Amino acid sequence: MTAPDRLVLRRPDDWHVHLRDGAMLKAVLPFTARQFGRAIVMPNLKPPVAATADAVAYRDRILAALPDGTSFTPLMTAYLTDGTDPADLARGFAEGVFTAAKLYPANATTNSAHGVTDIARIAPVLERMAEIGMPLLIHGEVTDGAVDIFDREAVFIDTILGPLLERHPTLRVVFEHATTAEAVAFVKTHAASGRIGATITAHHLLINRSHIFQGGIRPHLYCLPIAKREKHRVALVEAATSGEGPFFLGTDTAPHTVAAKETACGCAGCFTAANALELYAEAFEEAGALDRLEAFASLNGPRFYRLPVAEERVVLERRPSVTPDLVLVSEGDAVLPFRSGETLRWSFAGPA
Repeated sequence: MTAPDRLVLRRPDDWHVHLRDGAMLKAVLPFTARQFGRAIVMPNLKPPVAATADAVAYRDRILAALPDGTSFTPLMTAYLTDGTDPADLARGFAEGVFTAAKLYPANATTNSAHGVTDIARIAPVLERMAEIGMPLLIHGEVTDGAVDIFDREAVFIDTILGPLLERHPTLRVVFEHATTAEAVAFVKTHAASGRIGATITAHHLLINRSHIFQGGIRPHLYCLPIAKREKHRVALVEAATSGEGPFFLGTDTAPHTVAAKETACGCAGCFTAANALELYAEAFEEAGALDRLEAFASLNGPRFYRLPVAEERVVLERRPSVTPDLVLVSEGDAVLPFRSGETLRWSFAGPA
């Protein structure tokens, strides 16, 4: 069967995005807002977006940074800490400020030093979230230095996530940026409950851990959770392209300046917002599953979050597009996009 040259999709949403703040926010936001109607905005700023008032202020800054005439809705999240106030969290959710709350194990990734040191410390918060139906978004890695970096997701599933779901039988959970066959299997096993979903990034569909070291160290392919073996990439592709409800699009686009990436201790994150839908289309085409891209990108996420699917349509066309070499942030600072300067097979053509 010949693959189509034009795809018309309900306007997708990005269920995991890092927009940063200040000059970086203004530089990267237009890329996400151009393609996606809504986005779950990560709260790991400095200081973190931990309370309702923080989220209101950050949302205002995002809306102020939007290009004129752009239709885009930021969906705010709360950064959980050992001291999170369940009442403030519930109030923010009831008022429509918070869409979900994010659990970062302390020091698991960028700006996670304020994260939860022991999940038992936030039991009252999780109980309240389960009661009100507020989703918990989890960075699924343990931080024990004795656990190999490539095993931290699988160990998290066995030691933290499984017991968590048993202790809180009505809590709704998103396994963020899943990277392993174990994560895929766990989500599928629990999918019938409707309590668990998983986001999958474009870069984890397209690279495995060998790419990070191909011809030398590639710091702009370093992300957390780190890319795994090829068998895990294959499992992620099979999950994303299956059309199954618990798997949906979350780019985890995570911009850092070139200087912050290309240094002795570089930051983790891939900036994929510059060409996100084109990258996903490439992965789905290679799997012979372009007909299931809309389910993954536009339908499954809203259904999990109990939000309406978009009525607006967008178009992807099979014609070459060139990824920007650099995205200027400020004088002397720039971000290098994933596949910088490369020609991709697909182009985002805008509204249908």
